[in-house]
Amino acid sequence: MRRPVIAGNWKMYKTQAEARAYFSALVPLVRSCVHCDIIVAPPFTALAVSVEAVKGTPISIAAQDMHGEPEGAFTGEVSAAMLVDAGCRAVIIAHSERRQFFGETDERANKKIKAALAAGFTPILCVGELLAEREGGKMEEVLARQFSGGVAALTGAEFSRIILAYEPVWAIGTGRTATPEMAAEAHRFLRQQAAASFTPERAAGLRILYGGSVKPDNIKGLMAQVEIDGALVGGASLNAEAFASIVNF
Repeated sequence: MRRPVIAGNWKMYKTQAEARAYFSALVPLVRSCVHCDIIVAPPFTALAVSVEAVKGTPISIAAQDMHGEPEGAFTGEVSAAMLVDAGCRAVIIAHSERRQFFGETDERANKKIKAALAAGFTPILCVGELLAEREGGKMEEVLARQFSGGVAALTGAEFSRIILAYEPVWAIGTGRTATPEMAAEAHRFLRQQAAASFTPERAAGLRILYGGSVKPDNIKGLMAQVEIDGALVGGASLNAEAFASIVNF
């Protein structure tokens, strides 16, 4: 049985002091959580204080992005080794905002995933279609391309260590949420892609999260779908009480 994952992505929010205050509020609310994995992705500047704040708790800290090279003349970038040093255990790869605003490509995402796996991280690969692509009937085409590009040349063992996140771009930060049925349909398609690229057994073990305006009032409906293995939470993860409510779905 696939173990659920609730992941929070803070994006470009919270200072170090705000991160400490956040975890002071969150930890007591989720300390006894045993039914799911909890991951929080603060900005780079708050990683170290966040790692310190969650020691001895069920919370893991992730980075929001990383570079695919181990080191080099890449001003402003952060390597896997640097994130290991900071205490991270996971990393988000190819979030839709990275694709949309910073030119993230499937090829680059694949390189980052390989580097993340080599460093011992759990990569969370994000895929999802734009509104025009969904309305144009291209959802499956987009998801197939992003999936195959992101996991290209991975071995079955490597693939078994990744998490997938389906985030329809039209539902991120817009207040519009794919219905649980719409999300489950996309998740089923992605699992079919995984079965075709690897094996049905690997596909059955793949954890696929839903991301797109997840809130305390819709998490139960989403998690009731057998194909949905958790959530990648944006705005609602910025409030400790709201995020705890989602964790304790």
